[in-house]
Amino acid sequence: DVDCIFPSSKQVFPSQDPLDRADFNAVEYINTLFPTEQSLANIDEVVNKIRLKIRRLDDNIRTVVRGQTNVGQDGRQALEEAQKAIQQLFGKIKDIKDKAEKSEQMVKEITRDIKQLDHAKRHLTTSITTLNHLHMLAGGVDSLEAMTRRRQYGEVANLLQGVVNVLEHFNKYMGIPQIRQLSERVKAAQNELGQQILADFEEAFPSQGTKRPGGPSNVLRDACLVANVLDPRIKQEIIKKFIKQHLSEYLVLFQENQDVAWLDKIDRRYAWIKRQLVDYEEKYGRMFPPEWCMTERIAVEFCHVTRAELAKIMRTRAKEIEVKLLLFAIQRTTNFEGLLAKRFSGGTLGDGTVKKPEVPPPSTNPFLEDETGTETDEIVMEKSDTDKPKKPKVPDNPFHGIVSKCFEPHLYVYIESQDKNLGELIDRFVADFKAQGPPKPNVDEGGAVLPSCADLFVYYKKCMVQCSQLSTGEPMIALTTIFQKYLREYAWKILSGNLPKTTSSSGGLTITSLLKEKEGSEVAKFTLEELCLICSILSTAEYCLATTQQLEEKLKEKVDASLVERINLTGEMDTFSIVISNSIQLLVQDLDAACDPALTAMSKMQWQNVEHVGDQSPYVTSVILHIKQNVPIIRDNLASTRKYFTQFCIKFANSFIPKFINHLFKCKPISMVGAEQLLLDTHSLKMVLLDLPSIGSQVVRKAPASYTKIVVKGMTRAEMILKVVMAPHEPPIVFVDNYIKLLADCSTDTFQKILDMKGLKRSEQSSMLDLFRQRLPAPPSGAENSSSLSLSAPTPEQESSRIRKLEKLIKKRL
Repeated sequence: DVDCIFPSSKQVFPSQDPLDRADFNAVEYINTLFPTEQSLANIDEVVNKIRLKIRRLDDNIRTVVRGQTNVGQDGRQALEEAQKAIQQLFGKIKDIKDKAEKSEQMVKEITRDIKQLDHAKRHLTTSITTLNHLHMLAGGVDSLEAMTRRRQYGEVANLLQGVVNVLEHFNKYMGIPQIRQLSERVKAAQNELGQQILADFEEAFPSQGTKRPGGPSNVLRDACLVANVLDPRIKQEIIKKFIKQHLSEYLVLFQENQDVAWLDKIDRRYAWIKRQLVDYEEKYGRMFPPEWCMTERIAVEFCHVTRAELAKIMRTRAKEIEVKLLLFAIQRTTNFEGLLAKRFSGGTLGDGTVKKPEVPPPSTNPFLEDETGTETDEIVMEKSDTDKPKKPKVPDNPFHGIVSKCFEPHLYVYIESQDKNLGELIDRFVADFKAQGPPKPNVDEGGAVLPSCADLFVYYKKCMVQCSQLSTGEPMIALTTIFQKYLREYAWKILSGNLPKTTSSSGGLTITSLLKEKEGSEVAKFTLEELCLICSILSTAEYCLATTQQLEEKLKEKVDASLVERINLTGEMDTFSIVISNSIQLLVQDLDAACDPALTAMSKMQWQNVEHVGDQSPYVTSVILHIKQNVPIIRDNLASTRKYFTQFCIKFANSFIPKFINHLFKCKPISMVGAEQLLLDTHSLKMVLLDLPSIGSQVVRKAPASYTKIVVKGMTRAEMILKVVMAPHEPPIVFVDNYIKLLADCSTDTFQKILDMKGLKRSEQSSMLDLFRQRLPAPPSGAENSSSLSLSAPTPEQESSRIRKLEKLIKKRL
């Protein structure tokens, strides 16, 4: 307990007195008070102080104990007072509740009479209103029956609607016999009106007989107003009979056996309905209510009849359908459907059986929605156009396909025709290319897209727009298949088929010509015209690739949503990508082959006999000459496709640098001076390769980082090889460690080649190889890391300082 009390007391009453410490030691405390014998002289004074302190503590303890006794009594007194206050509060609340109940009872007694009067008033009002309605209903039924007999349809229309509305108030009173009898009389009057109105229309517009129908009358106009209030079937029957009678002449004039019924005279059908609609507006326009849309209904029924009649006659005479005739009929029909869309809203189409097309084709340019220029301008796809916001689609034509759907089963004739036309178009492109030859080289217009490409896509655009107007279903899928076929044919016949063929004969350099530095006597394997042709085909393939992608998107927009998944031009885009890749490979092979003789000459030179370091060697001059001849032509011709020029540079670097290193290994043996000369040549080639993308250009543009990385990595390896060759091979362990540090190549074949370049004997080489195998680092995974570190070890400042030393050495010897 003491251990628990001491920490608590310290928190409440912090004290520095040693007597208050938990680990108080009396002996130590006395020794503190009397550290020496001399201090015992005032022992009495110390004892008195302690006694005084004890007395004070006793007084404090006594006071605290007495105070706690009084606190308990005060607490009990406060609790008793609180309980009394609560009892008083409960008493007051009970009084308030009693008074509230008395007040509520008093209010109920006061308002009891008022509530009874209110109920009486509401019942009286309801009774009076019901009696008024009953009086109105009884009088209205009598009047309705009398007016029906006298055919006073104008008054009946207003009265009947009122009677029907009043009768609705008596729905809950139908159990009363008198009310039920009135309701039955109203229904009987409605039935009688319906039959009477149908009979009047049949009399005015007989469905059979040669008698010409009579003109409109006010009686029939009012009868239509009554029909609006009657059962909707009465209205539908009137409309059906009138339209059938109105189109009866059409069925006779354009019977299947009539000459005017065939497709070549389809205009006469649409001219007839136009006259009929004008005639209807003049004679019967005011007879039918405007909300009946009778003009539109007549036009819609005419379309349904015409579609059925045309489908029947085309099935019978299918062999007589030709492409021109079919397109003529479709064009006239779609024009008529467009005219209907301008004139009518299409609100009555829901009454018929023809469904609205799910995805009606918008009449916009299928390639570029933002341009409205000539067809050639429309087909030219700029990359920036893909970033422009698309214009909203033209509002749908509700009448699209209402007649022209009947032509869809016969569109195979159109598809076959387009197949034939595109085949002839490709053959014409091939013949024109053979006749006109490759495009003339022109720096300003070099690498331009072949004009036949634009012609092909202009024709594609026409076909797609035309077919989308004819149908957005299966015929569009069939047309897409035709497009795919001739995109592939264009890629192989026009593009790949006209790429220059590589020959085995070499127009490059010989060793003698290199050593004699006969500059200008060498020519590239491809002529200037052939280089321009390759670049032009590359640009055309890139244009076709981009345009084919947009063509696929437009086809997916045009076709029905259920068929979108069946449109896929990925294979054709891959074909154009292959043409691009082949074109770039041809350009790389041409320049690579032109540099081969120079590299061969480098490997044939007697590098052990080189006595001094001079300017760059003739083979370097020859390589630079070929690069300066080819690269500016290719760059200018690929100005519009910069990314493919970068690909050309990267592929050439990936091909030339490993070949240069392989030829470097063939230079053996090499003296110290010869290695210095080769190092100078390697540095010259490195600088030229780094400047390759902008060589010969007035505008100096920084080479792409991806290309620079490849050149620096490859040519640095070549320089490291020569530095290892220049290093003394004694002592062997230093030479081997230096090789591993500079090249970090764990291959014994590479080390063997280095030893051959130094011209060491076989006996020396075997000991070196054994030492090399012993000094190789153990973990293969770390070799890659050390390789990257060692390749990047020499800084550009170190490299430039070494080159400057070589240049100073050359100047001194000159």
